[in-house]
Amino acid sequence: MRAGLNYSNSNRVAEGFPAQARSGRAATRREALRRLMLLAASSPALAQSQGTGLRRERPNTIYPPTYSAEVMGPVNVHEIEEAAKKRIHPLAYDYIAGGSAGELTMRSNREAFLHVQVRRRVGRDVSKIDTTLDLLGRRLDFPILLGPGGAKNLVFPEGDQVTARAAAHTKAVYLTGPADWMAKLQRSGQAPVWWAASLGFATRASAETFAKRAEEAGASAICVSVDYPYTAPRDRNVRNKFDYAWTQAGIPAHPTGKPQIPAVAGMIQAYVPSMTWNCVDWLHGATRLPIVLKGICTAEDALLAVERGAQAVIVSNHGGRTLDGMIPTLYALPEVIDAVHGRIPVLMDGGIRRGGDIIKAMALGAKAVLIGRPYYWGLAAFGQDGVQRVVELLRAELTVAMGMSGVPNLNSFDRSMVEFGPGTSPVTE
Repeated sequence: MRAGLNYSNSNRVAEGFPAQARSGRAATRREALRRLMLLAASSPALAQSQGTGLRRERPNTIYPPTYSAEVMGPVNVHEIEEAAKKRIHPLAYDYIAGGSAGELTMRSNREAFLHVQVRRRVGRDVSKIDTTLDLLGRRLDFPILLGPGGAKNLVFPEGDQVTARAAAHTKAVYLTGPADWMAKLQRSGQAPVWWAASLGFATRASAETFAKRAEEAGASAICVSVDYPYTAPRDRNVRNKFDYAWTQAGIPAHPTGKPQIPAVAGMIQAYVPSMTWNCVDWLHGATRLPIVLKGICTAEDALLAVERGAQAVIVSNHGGRTLDGMIPTLYALPEVIDAVHGRIPVLMDGGIRRGGDIIKAMALGAKAVLIGRPYYWGLAAFGQDGVQRVVELLRAELTVAMGMSGVPNLNSFDRSMVEFGPGTSPVTE
């Protein structure tokens, strides 16, 4: 209430104001009130509620799970990365954040999303958004998987187990190795839905052994990354004099002694250079689990994957950590989709940071997407809560992006929803 005015009694004479002024102010207030009532009476929402005797219907606001103020502080994956960068060793950050060689592929993965724009549709009922899907015999709540990756101990103690618990909590599919701890989680009923992940096999015996371990540990599929015959040169690691042995034990506070596996410019580090398509046959001979091949980026390899009996493929360039100068996965996706022609599901990873990125991949034909670095940053910054927060943020952003685009469910996506910017185009057969 302003000094000198008392609105609690309209008949009371306000001191210090001439009668004419008081009369003018009263008339102004009455006119304003009259206009407000007329405006309210003309409101369709009010008329509807008066006619039905009900309040205006509006969908409820859905809030995400809450954590500590520290965890809830970052508002997107990029800010969670910044929080992670402040918490972990600079060499650990560079190991996770970096790509191969000059990092052309890694940057291209992200930049591709800038050159694909959404053609949204309006006038569609999006009051209910359905993000569920069926994938390899499982009903999933949303199309976001936690992709395979090593060296989690660089950013958080027992990072693999912590990530698995976060995946179980959020109901996200997790790709990881068939370790003993996962088998224990499986027996206790605390394991997530998970796929056993491998970088490949040089022999039938190694493939069969892996398949047996995956089955015994409770995996629901086997995913083989077929794009890692060698460890690519990574300039950041060389500059940092990184010791690859640290990926298992973590980076010591004060490194001493001779490095065990030092990163050196010009080194040639073979991993599974002799692996061929025979590995798919070996796995099929050893297990009934679905076989997923990760690292498919061309129509030719997609067709071979189908011919060899793969139950799904993942369009991936390993997050830009293998061959530098490759086509970004978002551009390669349509070529692979066209080649498989609906015979098996096609997933994609590489560069996903927002829900808006996911709808572009889905519009181009992806059945689901995988994330890597985003959940690593959540793990590094806030442990299990951080991984959960990343998944929940992306899921919420996906839901809103679908609604804003006029897409009520995942089956409603199609290529007419997106267009490539000037000078860019997808690869097609």
